[in-house]
Amino acid sequence: MSHMTRDAQGNAVQELQQVLNVQVANWSLLGVKLHHYHWYVKGPQFFVLHEKFEALYNAAAGYVDELAERLLAIGGKPSGTMSEYLKLATISEAAGENTSEQMVQQLVADFGVLAEELKQGIEVAGSLGDDATADLLTGMVADVQKQAWMLNAFLGK
Repeated sequence: MSHMTRDAQGNAVQELQQVLNVQVANWSLLGVKLHHYHWYVKGPQFFVLHEKFEALYNAAAGYVDELAERLLAIGGKPSGTMSEYLKLATISEAAGENTSEQMVQQLVADFGVLAEELKQGIEVAGSLGDDATADLLTGMVADVQKQAWMLNAFLGK
């Protein structure tokens, strides 16, 4: 941290707070999307996907809480309303009726976006010497990549 000017450090802290807030929004929106998919999935893969989507929305809720608490710990203010989530989120809501395959494809794409943003957050946290935030985000990247791999395997990719 000593090599950073006070202004640069302040900017990096604000950037890290913004990264975390975007993730609070994304994981909140993803939780809503996963509930939607859980309720509306149909077809021969219903049982396996219904269960998988539930596991994923429960994980998303846990991440929202961890991210918001970390954000508070570093002096930030987590967003906490749907309107804020929709403004900040970099992924989109579920739209219209999707086949089970389209649902899974969209989740794989969302997880790709999340993984890249989490990696950016790890870099910013590292520049600040914030190992606790970097560690949280590193664990999340590993989980997101694992989930994307499993969903791609479901798709036969």
